[in-house]
Amino acid sequence: MGKVLVLYDSASGNTGKMAELVAKGAAKVPGIEVRLKSIDEATPEDVLWCDGLAVGSPTNMGVLSWKMKRFWDETMSDLWGKLDGKIACAFSSSGGWGGGAELACMSLLTVLMNFGFLVFGVTDYVGKKFTLHYGAVVAGEPRTDSEIAACEKLGERLAQWVAVFFDGRKDLHPVLTRQEEEDEDDE
Repeated sequence: MGKVLVLYDSASGNTGKMAELVAKGAAKVPGIEVRLKSIDEATPEDVLWCDGLAVGSPTNMGVLSWKMKRFWDETMSDLWGKLDGKIACAFSSSGGWGGGAELACMSLLTVLMNFGFLVFGVTDYVGKKFTLHYGAVVAGEPRTDSEIAACEKLGERLAQWVAVFFDGRKDLHPVLTRQEEEDEDDE
């Protein structure tokens, strides 16, 4: 059974709401165990436990929050080189559109890559002109259908990749599944 950890920091509660939606999306994939942890309660054992990790942070001057950075710098430093091959993605909430949430996702992904995580973006559109290439991003809390769908899609895609790569569930591969659906529509 694949295991997904949704790890987040949230100053105002907005990123926490995103984390709940990401976890809800991950739980849509059968056979995946999902845990939701704030940065204040997470331990290195939580990160060791998971196969897939969704990391969320408020946007702090265009990058990840100091608490999230400190967690990886100090709490996780002994695990550097021991997490290679786990799958990860990012999400962030900013104070307003143009506040740097995509840059915050990129800074999260950079930290994760330094620890050996395989990171990904999502090419699916969840609304008109609304996608999550670098991770799910919102301004404030997720309110619109597209923002909610982006958070859930990120968690679902992470769980799908975990199911494919860790549980051998090729039937859940998102690209192959989409191709099969298109082939059925052509018939």
